[in-house]
Amino acid sequence: MNTLLIETSLPAGQIIQLVQGDITSEMTGAIVNAANADLAHGAGVAGAIVRRGGATIQCESNTWVRGHGPVSHAEPAWTSGGDLPCRYVIHAVGPVWGAGEEDVKLAAAVTGSLRVADRLGLVSLALPALSTGTFGFPRDRAAEVIFSALKSYFTATPDSGLTLVRLVLFDGSSVDLFQRIWHDHFGAES
Repeated sequence: MNTLLIETSLPAGQIIQLVQGDITSEMTGAIVNAANADLAHGAGVAGAIVRRGGATIQCESNTWVRGHGPVSHAEPAWTSGGDLPCRYVIHAVGPVWGAGEEDVKLAAAVTGSLRVADRLGLVSLALPALSTGTFGFPRDRAAEVIFSALKSYFTATPDSGLTLVRLVLFDGSSVDLFQRIWHDHFGAES
């Protein structure tokens, strides 16, 4: 069971939540997968999504790559949710730490995920701490970039159909770190 830790409302009315738990159990319109450009879902969040969501997700991912080519940071792919409780999985490619322009690429992956969710007509979205696992992005820096990207997107797109974004973190150390940085971006608990 996922636990809501803290939430805030943005000026245009969107609710941002910090949650501890398993992103594969989220019942939002879509969850965001921390993907690689070839959508080969073997380890980390991607592996967990395919294990729980079924082979359909990998099959649809393979079809996407055959039709569109490798996925970029700014233009995530999307598939059905398979056996997951969400309707869609948005496959966002975050940067590998050390590849250059990491902050820009991570912000593009977050913004691209929000844009795809809006194009799909979704009202809710759950995303993980993109790039902080096997891609090695420092978690504190990722929190800064992710929170800034969320605020920037909704400031620029106040009429977004998304009303709820849940940032879902699995481990306690990430939760503690993201909560500390949350206060710098959003203030005290709402």
